[in-house]
Amino acid sequence: MPPMRPMRLQHAPGWQTPLLLVLMVWALLAGLGMREPMPADEPRFVLAARTMVETGQWLFPHRGVELYAEKPPTFMWLQAVSYLLVRSWQVAFLLPSLLAALLTLGLSGDLARRLWGRHAMPYAVFGLFVCLQFALQAKRAQIDMVLVAMTTLSLWALLRYLLEKPSPWLLALGTFAAGLGTVTKGVGFLPLLVFLPWLWARRTASRALPAPRGVHVLAGVAGFLLGAGTWLVPMLATALSSPDPALQGYAREMLFKQTGTRYANAWHHVKPAWYYLQAMLTLWLPGVLLAPWLLPAWWRRVRRPDARHVLLLGWAALVLVFFSASPGKREVYIFPMLPALAVAAAPLLPGLLRRRAVRATLWSYMAVLALVAGMLGAWLSMAPPERLHALLDGRGMDMATVAQLSGWLLGFAVVALAAIVAARRHVPVALVAVTAALWTAYGMGFMPALSPDSSAKALMQRVGERIGPDAELAMLGWREQHLLQADRPVTDFGFKQPWAAQWQHAHAWLLQAPAKRWLFLRREAIGPCLDPAKVIDIGASNRRAWILAPGDAWIEGCDVPPDWSADVGED
Repeated sequence: MPPMRPMRLQHAPGWQTPLLLVLMVWALLAGLGMREPMPADEPRFVLAARTMVETGQWLFPHRGVELYAEKPPTFMWLQAVSYLLVRSWQVAFLLPSLLAALLTLGLSGDLARRLWGRHAMPYAVFGLFVCLQFALQAKRAQIDMVLVAMTTLSLWALLRYLLEKPSPWLLALGTFAAGLGTVTKGVGFLPLLVFLPWLWARRTASRALPAPRGVHVLAGVAGFLLGAGTWLVPMLATALSSPDPALQGYAREMLFKQTGTRYANAWHHVKPAWYYLQAMLTLWLPGVLLAPWLLPAWWRRVRRPDARHVLLLGWAALVLVFFSASPGKREVYIFPMLPALAVAAAPLLPGLLRRRAVRATLWSYMAVLALVAGMLGAWLSMAPPERLHALLDGRGMDMATVAQLSGWLLGFAVVALAAIVAARRHVPVALVAVTAALWTAYGMGFMPALSPDSSAKALMQRVGERIGPDAELAMLGWREQHLLQADRPVTDFGFKQPWAAQWQHAHAWLLQAPAKRWLFLRREAIGPCLDPAKVIDIGASNRRAWILAPGDAWIEGCDVPPDWSADVGED
C-alpha cells in the first residue's frame, strides 16, 4: 500500500494547506462560550435540554410546563450530554453544531478523495467551508448542522456502497444514519433518495454497477429501523401505554402534524416556488458564483454518464424538488445539498481556478465583502445617534453596542484587505483566509456584542434587580429566552394555552401572595384586570416592549372574560 501523502492544494507550497486547515478550525471555534443562546430556535432547544438535565425526563422534551412536540429530542439530547461533559451551557449549547460541522468537513473531504483522488480532497473541504451557509449553521445551535452531518454520513456510506465497496455494513451504516437523522428532523430519510439516480446510472453507465443482494437489503432495512427506533420505539411504547392524554397527543402531533401535514399543508414559512433560488444566490456565496462554469461541466459528466456525478447531482436535484414542492420553505431546508455539491465540484475546481474569469469573480467577491463591511463599520461609527434610532428601537441596544459592532466590522475589513494583498495570485488561499476572518469576527465580535440584548439576558437582569431577590416571578406571553435567562425559578401557565386560561391561572397565583409575586409579560398582552397605573415598563428586547405587574396591580373584583384574547402576533 503506498504511503499517504498530505492533503494540499494544487500548485501551493506544502505549508499553506495545513495553515489553512488551522485557520478554518480556528474560525469555527472562535467565539465558543462567549455568548448566550439567541433567537430563533436556540433558547427553545437549550431550555428543553436544561429541563432534561434538571428533571431526568429525556424522552419527552418540555417547554416550561408544556410538552414540546415540534421537534424530536435528539438534538436536545446532544446539548444535554454536552453540558454533562463540560458543565457550561454557554459552551455546551454550541458543541453539537461545531462537532457536526467538523464531521461534515471530514466526511466530505474523504468522499472526494475516494471518488476523485487525493488532489480533490482539499477542494471539497475548503470549498464547503467558504460557502456562507456552512459556517453560519456551524455557529448556530439549531438542528440543521447536526442533520447535515447525519445526512452526509449516510451519503458517505451509501455512495461507498454503491460505487466502491458493496459491503452490507456500509449499507447498514448509511441507512442507520438516515434513520437517526429522521428522528433528529423528519427529513433525515432524504439520503435514501440516492437509490433513484443510482437506478438510472445502473442502466446507462459504461461499467456495470452491482445490485444489492437479499442479505444486503435486510441489513439496510435493519439499519434504518435501528436508527429511527432509538427514539421512536421507547416514545411510542411509553405514550401508548400511558393514560395521560398529553403524551398520546404528543405522539400524534410528532408523527402526523409535524411531518406529513407540515410538508403538504404548511401553516407558516409559506414561500413561492422560486424561493430557493434566492437562498442559493445569497447563502451559497461565493460557490454559487461559479455556477456559469460548473453547471455546463456537470451536465457533460451526467450525459457521459459518470456515475459519481450522476449520484451526487441527481440526489441534490431530488432534494431541491422535494422541498420546492412543499409550500413551506426555509433556507436551511436545502442545506443538506451543499456538502454533496462541494464534493461534486471538487475535481473541477483546480481547472476552474486557472481561468482568469473565475479568479476575477472570486477576487471581486472578496473585495466587495471587505468594502461593504468597512463602509458599514464607518457609517456606524460616524452616524449621529438620531440616525441610528430605527436600528436600536425595540432591540434594547445602546450606543456602546453599536461602537463595538463598528470596531469589529472595520477590523474585519482591514484584515480581509490585508489577506487579499498578501495572497496575491493564490485565490484559494485568500478566499479561505478572508472567510476565516469573517467568521472569527462573527464569533468573537458581532454575536457577543448582540448577545446581552438579543438573548434577553440584559432584560432579565433588570427584572431580577427590580423585583428583588425574595420575590416570586411568573410569565405570560413569554418567549423561551426569558424563561432560560431568568435568575430564579419561574412559574408559567403554558406557552400555547388560550390567553383567558393563562390569565385565570395568573389571577389565582397572584392572589396567594400578592405582596411578593410579580407578573412578567408583553405590553400588548396586558389583560383587562391590571391597573395601568401600577404596571412598570421594564424595557425592550427582541423588538417587543415588556412590563412587570406587581400582585397588587390586579383590580379587585375583576375577572378576565372567558373569550378575551391578546392582540399579539407570533414572533
